[in-house]
Amino acid sequence: MARESFEIGGTPVEPGTRATVDLPVARLYTNSEMTIPVHVVHGKRSGPALFVSAAIHGDEINGVEIIRRVLRMPTLKRLHGTLVAVPIVNVHGFINRSRYLPDRRDLNRSFPGSEKGSLAARVAHLFLQQIVARCTHGIDLHTAAIHRENLPQIRADLDDSETRRLARAFGVPVLLNADIRDGSLRAVASERGIPILLYEAGEALRFDEMAIRAGVHGVASVMRELEMLPPGRRRKQMMDPVTARSTVWVRAAQSGILRAAAPLGARVRKGDVLGTISDPFGSQEIEVASAVGGIVIGRCTLPLVNEGEALYNIARFEEPGAAEAAVQSHIEQLLPSDFVPDGEPPIV
Repeated sequence: MARESFEIGGTPVEPGTRATVDLPVARLYTNSEMTIPVHVVHGKRSGPALFVSAAIHGDEINGVEIIRRVLRMPTLKRLHGTLVAVPIVNVHGFINRSRYLPDRRDLNRSFPGSEKGSLAARVAHLFLQQIVARCTHGIDLHTAAIHRENLPQIRADLDDSETRRLARAFGVPVLLNADIRDGSLRAVASERGIPILLYEAGEALRFDEMAIRAGVHGVASVMRELEMLPPGRRRKQMMDPVTARSTVWVRAAQSGILRAAAPLGARVRKGDVLGTISDPFGSQEIEVASAVGGIVIGRCTLPLVNEGEALYNIARFEEPGAAEAAVQSHIEQLLPSDFVPDGEPPIV
């Protein structure tokens, strides 16, 4: 029996085809229409419907490139099920290089939204009804905020067995059993029984080649775990990811200029020096020491810091040595150019 077409925004996509659909959001004050572009790959054979979204925060651009590379994978010709790719959810913010919408609201705190609410509420409502409600699983791609960078990591409800299975399949070194925040995409997806992963890696408004490769590998691995794609070729297995017990932010004790000493992925012990803050003359200097032992999974990239500012995010593990080994294994496996489309150079 032939599969039915997949309809989105009133546009049917037939089995074995792919199409781009523009979902109308709102008109600008120039009278130009603003739309969310959605690319649907509808396989000939039945299977899950997976949405992969990026740029819910308009300045988080790594996910846009991850989705572009995923859509160029030759194995999509053998897709079971449906892939719904939304590279730019917050189009307003993306155009303005801003995390937020023009009404200064955070789209990822505006779900489930409302058809007649604020601009953020309307975008959230549209995305929920047209994308999330039509899918069985989801992956939401993020980066750190501006002037911060994150080690590739998955944040998810790891108490849910299906979500945990997919999180482990994604293949990043660190998993965080993160609390669900009210108004987030994860919250509304979970309420509807849709397993969803939140991928964090890299920095806002910057391409990070390793973060992009990790994301491409992760999305493809989840699709294989869901049997949407055929098994990949055999290669050296990455070490199993490790789950953090908790995370701690180390903050600046005084304002000044930070000379960072600990990179992402570094293993640190309690009391280790992560950097030094000084005034421009060097007459007043203090060391930034780690309050706990663990792995650096996030850090500030702007040397100009204010008192109280978050500088380093340290994840705590039962076995920090295993976490350190998982990070190194992850980096080594992503060095080959398997995750760059044929004929394209890596981003530098």
